[in-house]
Amino acid sequence: MELKGKIAVVTGVSKGIGLATVEALLEKGAKVAGWGRTKPDLEHQNFHFFECDVRHHESVQQAFDNTIATLGKPIQVLVNNAGLGIAGLLEDMSLDDWHTMFETNVNGIFYCTRLVVLGMKEMGEGHIINISSIAGTTGVAQMSGYCGTKHAVRGISHSLYKEVRDYGVKVTCIYPGSVNTSFFDNIDTVTVSDNMMRPQDIASTILHALESHPNYHQVDIEVRPLMPKGRKQK
Repeated sequence: MELKGKIAVVTGVSKGIGLATVEALLEKGAKVAGWGRTKPDLEHQNFHFFECDVRHHESVQQAFDNTIATLGKPIQVLVNNAGLGIAGLLEDMSLDDWHTMFETNVNGIFYCTRLVVLGMKEMGEGHIINISSIAGTTGVAQMSGYCGTKHAVRGISHSLYKEVRDYGVKVTCIYPGSVNTSFFDNIDTVTVSDNMMRPQDIASTILHALESHPNYHQVDIEVRPLMPKGRKQK
């Protein structure tokens, strides 16, 4: 897809992968609508922030309506990036924390995608990027809720691409390993380090998928840091 002039929506844009993706899309000349609870520290003539909490379908609908009113239509790119993880043993997990993860990581993808996919099918072009996690391919101790949500993202992505591929619409699910972001701020079992991937690395992967040939479809992309514990000494 040629990104110049295209309209792209990115969720969870305040920092980290979301912000890096917005910046990468802007460099390619796209018009970007950022949906999130917190406005990022970014000023650009082609960037428009719309306050949105993806846990609530009314909030997503309002952000969608405001995006169409401001940028026009159709929306050609959707990056479902908004997400969070809360650590804890399953039996210790509060109902609120469990629901917050599923409402954000799973329901949010449904609320956002359902609004853009029809327009993509009608114009015969579009690309939906869903950010899952390595946790969406395996189990992680004390992360059962988070793993459950990211497995759901994988299942949604695989089903959706089979529904829309014949209309020329792509769905790509990305599974990052550890990325140096604020995701781990409240997870005591992980120490953030420079050995993790950078948000810009994930953004570059997203661009690579978006800019691929119309008949070339990357369904799953798994990315990891090469040396998560640093370079081994001889």
